[in-house]
Amino acid sequence: MASISLKHINKIYPGKEQVHAVQDFNLEIADKEFVILVGPSGCGKSTTLRMIAGLETITEGDLLIGDTLVNDVPPKDRDIAMVFQNYALYPHMTVYENMAFGLSLRRIPKDEIKERVTEAAKSLDIEHLLNRKPKALSGGQRQRVALGRAMVRHPKVFLLDEPLSNLDAKLRTQMRSVIARLHMTLGTTFVYVTHDQIEAMTMGDRIVVMKDGFIQQVDTPTNLYHYPTNLFVAGFIGSPRMNMFEGVLVKEKDYYTVDLEGNKLIIPSEKNRNGKLEAYLGKKIKIGIRPEDINESAIEAPNHYRVTLENSEMMGSEILVYFNFAGTDVIGKFSPDTPVKPGSETIFSINTAKAHIFDIETGNVITN
Repeated sequence: MASISLKHINKIYPGKEQVHAVQDFNLEIADKEFVILVGPSGCGKSTTLRMIAGLETITEGDLLIGDTLVNDVPPKDRDIAMVFQNYALYPHMTVYENMAFGLSLRRIPKDEIKERVTEAAKSLDIEHLLNRKPKALSGGQRQRVALGRAMVRHPKVFLLDEPLSNLDAKLRTQMRSVIARLHMTLGTTFVYVTHDQIEAMTMGDRIVVMKDGFIQQVDTPTNLYHYPTNLFVAGFIGSPRMNMFEGVLVKEKDYYTVDLEGNKLIIPSEKNRNGKLEAYLGKKIKIGIRPEDINESAIEAPNHYRVTLENSEMMGSEILVYFNFAGTDVIGKFSPDTPVKPGSETIFSINTAKAHIFDIETGNVITN
């Protein structure tokens, strides 16, 4: 097994207009860790994965797998296995032959190949498919075959590039469990790329959030959710999205408020740890509130407001409600037995103890 070290990695695509796809990327991935690279299309996550695989050259920086510098080591000698978005199975081969092909090229004895393929097929519940060809398989079954083909090689590192993006929602949920279980069983280092933050939040030990080739934040799923370092991370992580309000920070007697077009939002004193808010008095800031911290209320009190509902969605265990407040389109989560109807008035409350406050110019967090 192996750790991975990326030190000041840059990737520049030459041409009339140079593209700086990955910029000063620094990351230490521990042996047996499951790390997920997440971000919007074009952020550099797949390029980074391909540099680890050796499928893209590194413009600047050092890449180590274990203690070995691998910048100039060809992919076949890096002891990695990669699972692609499109499965990349040979259509003329059976499932068994697809899984065994790489081992045959390495001249592994046939008995050992059979043992490895059978073991991998059993763990992925595809033993009954070994004699079928890819065209006779569902998308989920093909993905399991692609995983099995990587497993039989016993690599030091697994690289997975958006492996679930071609599956429907139900299959994606099933395969997330399969991959998470596979990681625990194999005890191998996993690096996984996705644009789906739900995949990232449910699978990874740590998540690397990327934007425009830069790392925005590296942390555990829990810390990313509760302690985003900037507006981009706050808006990207979480479904539905975080609500963002723009207002002026004001101090009234012993407490702070945010003036949202005349609506005063009281901020708990603990949000001013180490006096971080003092420098922003009288200035515009952004305050982020997640939908689960906007709830129905039966009373009018501080941080409670009356609005007209625009739309609602019954989700079973909760109702998502949509309305406009202080010039901002808002999503809240109400309990499922709340009577809501478009056009009706309701009172909602904001739990500012869970608020995230950001510098409007830099986008960096002031306090979580």
